[in-house]
Amino acid sequence: MFTATLLTAPTKRNLDPALVESLRNAWGGGDAVWLAPDEAAEFTLETMPANRWDVWADIQGMGVDLVVQPTKGRVKQMLLADMDSTMIQQECIDELADEAGVGTRVKDITARAMNGELDFDGALRERVGLLKGLDAGVIDHVLATRITLMPGGREVLATMHGDGAYAALVSGGFTAFTAKVADQLGFDENRANTLNVADGVLTGTVGEPILGRAAKVAALEEITARLGLGHDQVMAVGDGANDLGMLGLAGAGVAMHAKPSVAAECDIRINHGDLSALLFIQGYGRADFLTS
Repeated sequence: MFTATLLTAPTKRNLDPALVESLRNAWGGGDAVWLAPDEAAEFTLETMPANRWDVWADIQGMGVDLVVQPTKGRVKQMLLADMDSTMIQQECIDELADEAGVGTRVKDITARAMNGELDFDGALRERVGLLKGLDAGVIDHVLATRITLMPGGREVLATMHGDGAYAALVSGGFTAFTAKVADQLGFDENRANTLNVADGVLTGTVGEPILGRAAKVAALEEITARLGLGHDQVMAVGDGANDLGMLGLAGAGVAMHAKPSVAAECDIRINHGDLSALLFIQGYGRADFLTS
């Protein structure tokens, strides 16, 4: 059996019941179950629709996401999440670069790296090098004034924790940020790169080895082995090219507002909903969401 889930942005709540019924009838699905009025609905299917990507493309202009996945095992026991532009709304290194006066240059490198156009390790070293001499105190300033959580994140962590799931934040960013974000959202552990500091200023170097694509895959493998979980019990979420390894290995790899080249390689693509979509596609209704 398969489950088809349709959802929209919570701020718009523009999921038309007529669209849900039309698609359900066309695909011969079971009765529609509304997970949140005008926001998210699902129905079961006996087979994977051959035209699902054509339908997906047709409804993108309506602001509707469509996910079709096996029903069995869709409730996951582990969340492995990227941080920048996934659990938070910013790219931390871009915010630091703005403070250093090199924002435009660094943002261009970041965008190209996340789209897979540049080697991640080399791009990170180049960007960090442009921060050399920046007062380390700027990190706390950026955290306090520039970093905002992605909507829905608290509910995802609290609800999955409520059902016994484990959550790990694994970022190509920096520990100074992941530690704070992990604490705010309730992640069980976090892994990231280290910005080197000497005499109160950034040295322009990053701790080695760099945590990139391979390290995210290693984190998934190491944590699941430690917890006695299978890869199929993991939901991984990210937006950049360095996330593709873990997205491909996890039972549910979610491209969240991802770069087009990244989304194209993932079966679960969320372009309109916020992080609460991670709960809807597991079958949770909004009434089931926890906040702490």
